[in-house]
Amino acid sequence: MSRILVLNAGSATLKFGLYGEGGGELRGLVERVGQLPTLRLLDGELDPSGFAPPSSDHGGVAEALLAWLEERGCLAGLAGVGHRVVHGGTELADPVRLDDARLAYLASLEPLAPLHQPQSLAIIRTLRERHPRLAQVACFDTAFHRSQPRIHQLFALPRQLADEGILRYGFHGLSYAHVARRLPDVVGETRARGRVVIAHLGQGCSLCALQGGHSLTTSMGFTALDGMMMGSRCGSLDPGVVLHLQQQRGLSAAEVERLLYRDSGLLGVSGISADMRDLLESDHPNAREAVALFIERLLREIGALVALLGGLDALVFTAGIGEHADEIRLRTAKRLDWLGVTLDTAANRRHDLRIDRGRGPALAVIPTDEEGEIARATRICLGASSPR
Repeated sequence: MSRILVLNAGSATLKFGLYGEGGGELRGLVERVGQLPTLRLLDGELDPSGFAPPSSDHGGVAEALLAWLEERGCLAGLAGVGHRVVHGGTELADPVRLDDARLAYLASLEPLAPLHQPQSLAIIRTLRERHPRLAQVACFDTAFHRSQPRIHQLFALPRQLADEGILRYGFHGLSYAHVARRLPDVVGETRARGRVVIAHLGQGCSLCALQGGHSLTTSMGFTALDGMMMGSRCGSLDPGVVLHLQQQRGLSAAEVERLLYRDSGLLGVSGISADMRDLLESDHPNAREAVALFIERLLREIGALVALLGGLDALVFTAGIGEHADEIRLRTAKRLDWLGVTLDTAANRRHDLRIDRGRGPALAVIPTDEEGEIARATRICLGASSPR
């Protein structure tokens, strides 16, 4: 049986999964990459001991993870490795088998996704050095949004810049693809094909409007910095703030980048944590203010997408905050009663798939599975090719 190994690099994590033709066999993640990497298994009965990265960066973590899996015989019959790559640019949408030319192109996009693209490419290069004949496939977070009408891809900038690729791309596409696939079973085919808003709320946050099961528009744009407030990213920002920071405060481009990507969002507003769990448990007024701002920004994004859709048939929550923070769902739903939203508070506390009271727009909590989506796409790309 051919197996697919999936590697999903985050800014400080590396999720992985091993998938046989019958489904998932082993899943886990390495946390605190860049600091003190720790291996945690989400299923299976293997002992995580013996995991010893030669360095704390993503390349070193990937090298140690591959060695750990090999020592336990997990990679026998491996057909290939599928990777989540955040940005495919204008040239790459469908999953592709990686070669030198495609790697060089993806490297040119690193400035557009500095928290993710370099990390994914470092892992890919590590695997190429260790196993040069092993097939590797890139699956892109931008791909799902290629169905957006051109009007939703444009910025109000000179046309020449759009022609050069400065467009709204959108991200979290692998997550949205999985949720869209599951949606008919949860809310019914009619609603799933109607006016849907999906809120992907985790360390990175974005929202997507679906019409007919396809992406109409999404809150993230040219980079994964735009739109919804996030764990450590600011989301939408008056561009004049960036000019002020550089021209009046004397911050360098690198300093502004760090501020916007790593020191803002929930972390920046609270001064306490980028983790919503910490803030919901805190009585500190700064924590409460950060949570309140998060909900205000979420409501603004939902309202904008509902306006473009012309109404709402289903609202879906997914990803870490969306799936587990029932308080955020409760406070959001209460502010959406003007849309006819009705929340079943008991179902919401239980994190049920359906959390509405059976009238008005459907409210759903659908766990995302980016790794499963990558495994599926990788197997199709490789045509279930023979093991190495």
